Amino acid sequence: MATYSDVQVTCYHCGEDCHHQDITIQDKTFCCEGCKLVYEILNQYDMCEYYNLNDKPGVNQRITVRKDKFAFLEDEKIQQQLIQFRDENQTHVSFYIPHIHCSSCLWLLENLHRLDKGIQRVTVNFTKKEALIIFSETQTSLRHVAEVLTAIGYEPYISLQDLQHKKPGIKRNLIYQLGVAGFCFGNIMLLSFPEYFTGSGHTDAGMNRLFQYINLVLALPVFFYSAQVFFKSAWSGLKHGFLNIDVPIVLAIVVTFIRSVVDVTQGQAGYFDSMSGIVFFMLIGRILQDKTYQGLSFDRDYTAYFPIAVSVIRDEKEIPTALPDIKTGDTLLIHNNELVPADGIIVRGKALIDYSFVTGEATPVNKSMGEIIYAGGRQLEGNIEILTIKEVAQSYLTSLWNRDELKNKEEKHVSFVHLLGRNFTWVVLLIAALSATYWALHDPSRIWPAVTAILIIACPCALLLASSFTNGHILRILSRHQLYLRNAQAIENLANTTHIVFDKTGTLTGKTGSDVKYYGDTLSPFQESMIASLATQSTHPLSKAVAAYCNTHTFMPVGEFRDIPGKGVSGWVEGNFLRLGNAEFTGAYRKEEIDGSIVYLSVNNKVTGLFTIHNNYRSGIRPLLKQLQPQYPMSVLSGDNDREAMNLRRLMGHEATLLFEQKPADKLAYIISLQQQGKKVMMIGDGLNDAGALKQSDIGISLTEDSNNFTPASDGILEARQLPLLLSFVQLCKANKRIILASFILSLAYNITGLYFAVQGILSPLVAAILMPASSISIVLMTFLLSEWQGKKLAGKASGEMSDKNHIPD
Repeated sequence: MATYSDVQVTCYHCGEDCHHQDITIQDKTFCCEGCKLVYEILNQYDMCEYYNLNDKPGVNQRITVRKDKFAFLEDEKIQQQLIQFRDENQTHVSFYIPHIHCSSCLWLLENLHRLDKGIQRVTVNFTKKEALIIFSETQTSLRHVAEVLTAIGYEPYISLQDLQHKKPGIKRNLIYQLGVAGFCFGNIMLLSFPEYFTGSGHTDAGMNRLFQYINLVLALPVFFYSAQVFFKSAWSGLKHGFLNIDVPIVLAIVVTFIRSVVDVTQGQAGYFDSMSGIVFFMLIGRILQDKTYQGLSFDRDYTAYFPIAVSVIRDEKEIPTALPDIKTGDTLLIHNNELVPADGIIVRGKALIDYSFVTGEATPVNKSMGEIIYAGGRQLEGNIEILTIKEVAQSYLTSLWNRDELKNKEEKHVSFVHLLGRNFTWVVLLIAALSATYWALHDPSRIWPAVTAILIIACPCALLLASSFTNGHILRILSRHQLYLRNAQAIENLANTTHIVFDKTGTLTGKTGSDVKYYGDTLSPFQESMIASLATQSTHPLSKAVAAYCNTHTFMPVGEFRDIPGKGVSGWVEGNFLRLGNAEFTGAYRKEEIDGSIVYLSVNNKVTGLFTIHNNYRSGIRPLLKQLQPQYPMSVLSGDNDREAMNLRRLMGHEATLLFEQKPADKLAYIISLQQQGKKVMMIGDGLNDAGALKQSDIGISLTEDSNNFTPASDGILEARQLPLLLSFVQLCKANKRIILASFILSLAYNITGLYFAVQGILSPLVAAILMPASSISIVLMTFLLSEWQGKKLAGKASGEMSDKNHIPD
C-alpha cells in the first residue's frame, strides 16, 4: 500500500503549500513543475540571489503557458504598434508586468540580460509595474523577450488596448511652467528687499531703480508663459457662460501685472513679487490637483480586456491573427482559459464558458457543437473551435460600450469650490465698484490704487490652494486604504451620495472562497484525503472548492487520472475508483432543487453523496449593510437568479430594492431612473456587465480582488477586502468639504485684513508681499493637519473593524 505524508511543506519558489512532495531538486521542494522549472533556469544562469533578497519571492507557476502564445509578436504590423523606438542597433518596448511585487522582482528583471544576451538594458517602473526593455533584434526578437519573461514567471500582459490607445504622457509643460515661476518668484523676492527697507536710508536709489526693471524683466515669462494654464481655464469657463475659480485669479494676475508695469514706469515699486507668488503657488496646487494614479486605469474599455491576437484555423494551420483583422466566417481556435473575442458557433469540442464577468451569472455554462457562444466568456476546460458570426467590433461585449447613453458622456457635476469662487468673484467686483464710486466722489486720484489693490488682495488663491492641497492629501489617505479615486471631483461625488446600488456576484459575494456543503454518507478523514487528492489534480474552480472543503494536508498518489471537460474528474486512489462531476458522469439522479453548483461523488461506481457550492458573502458585509440601512436607501442589481433573495432581504432590510436577472441594459436603465428622481447614485460593481451602470452613475466604484486585474471603467477602484470601510470612506470625503470651508474662512480673515488697506488705496508692496505667502503657507499647514487628523480617525476605524465571521445561514 502506498504511503503518504501529513507534513505540510511549502514551495521553495512561491511559498504555496506542496500537495505533492515528490517534485524536488537539490533538497528543495516545489508545488508544481512550473515553479521547479523557474528555479532550474535561475540556477543554470547563477541567478539564485533572487531567493536571498526576499523570502519566497516567486509567483505560482501551476498554470502553464502554451508554447506559441506569443507567436503574434512576429507579425510586423503588430510590432510596429507596440515598439516605441527602433533602429539598426536597438529596439525599445514597454511591457506591463502585473506580477512585479518586491525587490527580488526588480533585481531579476534588471538582470534579464544574463538570460538573453540580446537584451541590453531593462528599466523597471515599480509603481506602474512596467518594464522598459532595450534589446538588439540581431541577437533576439520581441517574441523571445516575451517568452523569456514568461519562463521566469513574469508574463507580460499585452491587450488590444495597447494597439489602439496611446498612454497619456506626463504634463511636462506644467512642470516647466512651475520651474520658471519658481525661479522668477524667488529672484523677484530677493531683488525686492531693498524696496522694503527704503525708509532706512541704507539703500541706493539708483540700485533700487535697476532692481525694479530687473523685476519687470523676470515677471514677463511668469505672466506670458507660466500663467497660461489659468488664462486658458478662465477663457474656457467664460465661453460656456460660467465664472469658474480661475476667473478671479486671472483678474488678479492681469491687474497686478498692469499696475506693477505702470508703477515701475513712474519710479515706484510694483507688485511683481505678489503676482509671481500667486502664479507659483497656484501652479503647485494645479499639479497636485491634476495628478492621477498612473499605475491604475480608470478609463478602460473592452480593448483592455481582449488579447491582441487569436489563433485562426486556415488550411489546417494555426495562424496568429490580430483581432481587428478577424472577419465573419473565420474559424477561431480558443485555447484553455482563453477569452472568446467574438460571437460564434461551436464547430468542434465542448465548451465550459464562464460568463460571470459579462452577465454576473456565477455558474459556468456548458455549450456543445452547434450552440452560440458570446464574446467575453472564458473557456475553462480544453480547446474549442468556433465559427465567427460577428466581428469583434460588432460583438455583444463591445455593444456594452457602444450605447448612445454612454457616448461622449459629459461631466455633469460642478465642484462647490467653483461655485464659491463664482460668488466670491461677484462680491469682490461689488466691493471694487463701491470703492471706486466712493473715491470718485471724494478723491478721484485714489480710484486706480484702491480698485487694483482690492483685486490683488482679494484673489481667491487661498481657496484654490485649500481645495487642491486638501483634495490631494485626502486622495493619498484613501489610497493608503486601497480606495483609488480618479480625481478630486470624485471625492465630492462620493460625499454627495444619496442612494447606493450594489452588484451581487463578485461584489457582495466573493469571487474567491466558496460556501461548500456536503450531503450524503458520512466521510471519514481518510475518505476526505482521497477526495482531496483527486480534486487537487484539477484546476477547475469547483474542484478547488471541494479540495478546500476537505481541509486536509495528507495527499495520496492518484492513478489513471482523467479530466473530462464539462463532466468531471476520475482516478484511482488507494485502490478505490473515485469520480467527481455532474450527474451524468457519476451516474446520479440530478437534483434541481438544491441551491448552488453541484458536484456528485461516486466511490467504486456507487454515488455516496454530493457537494453544493456557492459563493460566500464577503466578510464584513453584514455589519456594513446594517450601518448603511438607516442612512442610505440601497438597491441590489444582480445578473444572477433570485436564490439569494431571502438572505439579501434579511441583510438589507425591507426598504431595499432587490432586482435579479438584470442584463447590462437593465442595470443602466435603473441607474438613469434613480437619477431622474434627483438622487445622487453610487454604484459598486466588479464585472463587465456593470460597465454601463458604473459609467452612468454619479460615482462608480469598481471592486477588485487585485488592483492589477482588469476592472471596468469607473471613478474609483476599491480593493475588495476594504469594502466594509465604505461608510468610513464616505465620512472622510464629507470631512474633506468641511476642511476646505474652514480654510476658506481663514483665508477670508486675511482678505478682510488686506481689504482694510486696499479700499483706502494705501496697500503697499510690503503688506501685499507679507499677506500673500503668509496666507498660502498657513492654509497649506491647516489643510495638512486637519486632513491627517481625519486620516488617523479612518485608520483607527480600519484597525478596529470586526470581520464578519458568521456568514448568512441557509
